[in-house]
Amino acid sequence: MRHVTIGLIQASHEVHGDEPVEVHKDAAVLKHVELVREAAAKGAQIVCLQEIFYGPYFCSEQKTKWYDAAEPVPEGPTTRRFKELAKELGVVIVLPVYEREGIASYYNTAAVIDADGSYLGKYRKHHIPHVAAGGGSCGFWEKFYFKPGNTGYPVFDTAYAKIGVYICYDRHFPEGARLLGLNGAEIVFNPSATVAGTSEYLWKLEQPAHAVANGYYVGAVNRVGVEAPWNMGEFYGQSYLVDPRGSIVSIGSRDRDEVVIGVMDRELIREVRDIWQFYRDRRPETYEAIMNL
Repeated sequence: MRHVTIGLIQASHEVHGDEPVEVHKDAAVLKHVELVREAAAKGAQIVCLQEIFYGPYFCSEQKTKWYDAAEPVPEGPTTRRFKELAKELGVVIVLPVYEREGIASYYNTAAVIDADGSYLGKYRKHHIPHVAAGGGSCGFWEKFYFKPGNTGYPVFDTAYAKIGVYICYDRHFPEGARLLGLNGAEIVFNPSATVAGTSEYLWKLEQPAHAVANGYYVGAVNRVGVEAPWNMGEFYGQSYLVDPRGSIVSIGSRDRDEVVIGVMDRELIREVRDIWQFYRDRRPETYEAIMNL
């Protein structure tokens, strides 16, 4: 299959942060089920949701309450529900959730579900930030919630394309992006939760650079709106699909719930790699020198 239609879902979360965890999850899952249906109706064959889609960006604060949002993967109820949805619609779904493993190990995870509803595996976010936002009490307090990923950089051979996942803050680091390409990814998805500021400038710089350096497509997903009570900043949306030349194929609005649709051309991947021989000309012997610094 040469052409594959991609759906990127960006959405706001209106439930106040003081509400119970289950209220958040129920509202967000209901919203995103309908958005996945909309994406499929528009022809999407692979659909990616935003980072930990079923609630607010709770990492704005440090409260053990949010541990209750975590579920086992793939045994948890959210993964099971979207497995059924994927099978019903015949779409591949990249499903970013809060994962609990065992008694008290927590990860920022994306499950990958094939078009027949089968679970293909998961990616766990590697790079975990822990910084205040604008010097205030709100921030990206992710080390309070997540262990660093330990699944490596898997590539999933789905019904429509070979896909990799890189979650939010991971996008600032080139090493994993390169490994995903070397492992065979044709498209890499980056589900995110990022607010206006320096991040917004980097949003349209880093990921097209990853696409060019590695000769693949990137699907970048960001939520929209301002979430109470933290009001840490505006999630600025602008989810987009970028091709191996670094050209943006399609992009969403800044402030609306939206299904962004774009088409990837798998032949373009081969064409670009034939012309720009960045993999051929890399120097693996330099990696040891980097590790020794």
